[in-house]
Amino acid sequence: MSDELIVSVSGIRGIVGGGLTAEATARFAAAYGGSVGPKTVLVSRDGRPSGEMLRHAVISGLLGAGCAVEDIGITPTPTCGFAVRALGAAGAIQITASHNPAPWNGLKMFGADGAVLPADKGAEVRGRYESGDFPRAGWDGIGTTRVPPDVLGEHARAVLDLVSVAKVASAGFRVFLDANAGAGGPLGSQLLSDLGCEVVQHECEPTGRFVHEPEPTPAHLVDVAPWVKQHGCAVGFVLDPDADRLALIDENGVCVSEEATLALAVQYRLNQEAGPVVINMSTSRMADDIARAAGCVCVRSAVGEANVVGRMRAEGAVIGGEGNGGVIDPRVGWVRDPFVGMAFILSLMAETRKPFSELVAGLPRYAMLKTKFEVPRAKLAGAFDAIQRRWPDARVNREDGLRLDGPDWWLHVRGSNTEPVVRVIAEAPTEAETKRLCDEAGAVVTA
Repeated sequence: MSDELIVSVSGIRGIVGGGLTAEATARFAAAYGGSVGPKTVLVSRDGRPSGEMLRHAVISGLLGAGCAVEDIGITPTPTCGFAVRALGAAGAIQITASHNPAPWNGLKMFGADGAVLPADKGAEVRGRYESGDFPRAGWDGIGTTRVPPDVLGEHARAVLDLVSVAKVASAGFRVFLDANAGAGGPLGSQLLSDLGCEVVQHECEPTGRFVHEPEPTPAHLVDVAPWVKQHGCAVGFVLDPDADRLALIDENGVCVSEEATLALAVQYRLNQEAGPVVINMSTSRMADDIARAAGCVCVRSAVGEANVVGRMRAEGAVIGGEGNGGVIDPRVGWVRDPFVGMAFILSLMAETRKPFSELVAGLPRYAMLKTKFEVPRAKLAGAFDAIQRRWPDARVNREDGLRLDGPDWWLHVRGSNTEPVVRVIAEAPTEAETKRLCDEAGAVVTA
């Protein structure tokens, strides 16, 4: 069992009973509480069984820092962000390891705006955690706890307000929903029912006992995908454990690239209202093409939800997100929200009267490949320079590692924040061209 605890500006993550212990969790929560002050902080978790133990540790750390804790229970990550604003809290801690395997868990921090903490605020919490420089309340300064009103219904209504419920309901869709025993099952099922869909539920009780690998990639959905066709469903939706990513399966039981989730959401949103779009540097250029066709600008940020959100605010974006199935609509919140994605995709199907597979086939066609190579961090700067020289005519962006853009391709090379590897991601019109880009860049960085 790994004793490693991954500590970053976005939170902590580790294997429960190994690197991630109750002691480390309470200390990190206390460090976060020290940065917030004696104010109200929400606590929520995904359905992992270890979350119950960690919940007590988080609450203990926050109470010891003098915070008033409101425990909203098993809740999707986007609902946690939504609840911060709805309940007027100073911030929140979500107990989740996102799409990591079952032995893992972790903490994710939110600010008063309902967004994941930006890097500078996260660095402050990390510094307090590592130094132990946070307040310890005396007997008369310990915080309080309460259970606030349920916010799932409010979150659902905020999403429903973005679309024509009557139009979706009139289509009479049968929809498959696989929550894989994660936190998004109850809200996802209710939302789809409210949209007038007949819902075929698969593992929608949030027990946290996953029936397949938690990351909702096509490779992990081989057994699930055929059920969409077998049940006669118009589309299949798959959530990750904390429900901030949305994967798709078409009516024929074929898994669709997670990159299509954001592309389809952008297409629907720009049909509603023209405006800037923000995506990260490793996201498919499908969104660029869709925005350009709508006469809108598409801006790229550094990788990471907090970076996307910061750029969305700066640009006044109407929609943004990441190619891992994450859609961000600021009208609902500043967190990747699969429930927005589901509502938008069903609305697009209802308005165009096209089968889901036909909508996907109508997207710009590219091949993407994601690779990684073991490279010492000290070699990265020189490797970036060498790669840039290899493609001298490409447009260069050094905001997050190195991104090169050619006429119909792009290449993104960046060092990992958690391990001694460099990630090389490329997209081009064909698989052969994409593989060539990754192979040639990989040869440069490992030389």
